[in-house]
Amino acid sequence: MKIIRVSATPLNIPVTIDVLGLNQQTSLSLCLTEIETDTGLVGHGMTAITEEEIIAAAVREVAGPALIGEDPMATERLWDKLYWLLSPRGQTGYASHAIAALDIALWDLKARALGQPLWRLLGGARSRVPVYATFGFGFFERDQLAAAARLWVSQGFRRLKMTVGGHALARRDEPRPIDEVIAEDVRRVAAVREAVGPDVKLYVDANCGLDLFHATELARRIEPYGISFFEEPLTQNDVRQMAQLRARTSIPLACGQNEGLAFRFRDLLVNQAADVLQPNVTISGGYSQCLKIAGMAAAFNVPIDNGGAWPFHNMHLHAGVSNGGMAEYHYVAVQMLKQVFDDLPVPQDGWLQLPETPGLGFAPNADRVRELAKLPTSRGKGKA
Repeated sequence: MKIIRVSATPLNIPVTIDVLGLNQQTSLSLCLTEIETDTGLVGHGMTAITEEEIIAAAVREVAGPALIGEDPMATERLWDKLYWLLSPRGQTGYASHAIAALDIALWDLKARALGQPLWRLLGGARSRVPVYATFGFGFFERDQLAAAARLWVSQGFRRLKMTVGGHALARRDEPRPIDEVIAEDVRRVAAVREAVGPDVKLYVDANCGLDLFHATELARRIEPYGISFFEEPLTQNDVRQMAQLRARTSIPLACGQNEGLAFRFRDLLVNQAADVLQPNVTISGGYSQCLKIAGMAAAFNVPIDNGGAWPFHNMHLHAGVSNGGMAEYHYVAVQMLKQVFDDLPVPQDGWLQLPETPGLGFAPNADRVRELAKLPTSRGKGKA
């Protein structure tokens, strides 16, 4: 079996956030990949939270041609080939996104060829995974945020995540004083905790939007509200400062969803900088590398969870490995994915059941993708 075609499709997809009558309009982008063999088998992959046009160009012009004629079952060898082709000097960023998108397609193809669901091929540790719902976005007013939290709990979710930090560092020249952002964050966290009670797990995510001083202050002030982890508190996931923050707060720290290569996770572990690692298969080099990251985490007895959305691809990793954790059911990302893919599973009582069909168990709808591809790309505005 040989690879005969590799394609990439950049998409920027409008999303309507229809919650509590808001009808908020936004968009998210992703890049779909497709790998076809001379036997007619096709595998599908994707990446996101990046410039979809750049990834598509990298796949079409550089990475894709390098895969033509190769054996798609040799996922380890092909990952290594793509690494030395796209990031020979340790770069992360776009190269890791492109590798992830192609690696996912290769694993989907391999599982289809072997007639196995992908999660079973990755180890088959469990047939369902817990999910947490990312619901608490910055566009909600405080009372709307509390109402949304109650809504998600009524739908069976007992694990909820909300954003904090308001991208304060990136937006500090508006001006938006960071101390005011944090003060409002404290009030918002308090409102959500009051709305859902003490037994619902609550997570917060600053999207790398704070410095150490303000992240420390925010953590100190929200500790009384029983936060299960504080995700991406610091700009750049600065390993040294993550370790310092971890020593200053009782709230567990989580990060890693946007890290591109395994050495970054090694550094987080060796420096005791995170309580939870969050590799994302659509970003962190695909399944081939995330299996190694999961192995490193197991060796350090550090749990892993899915951060950075895209639960339907990440659920296979967390069902496959014995130390797998939660998948992130990110409301906006899921609404977008429903426009692209058929046969997506639906959470029941806070769990996702893994499919028994070969491969990923779902695939892009070709007709809808063709229509979506006619829309303008994001030009850097599709990262949420």
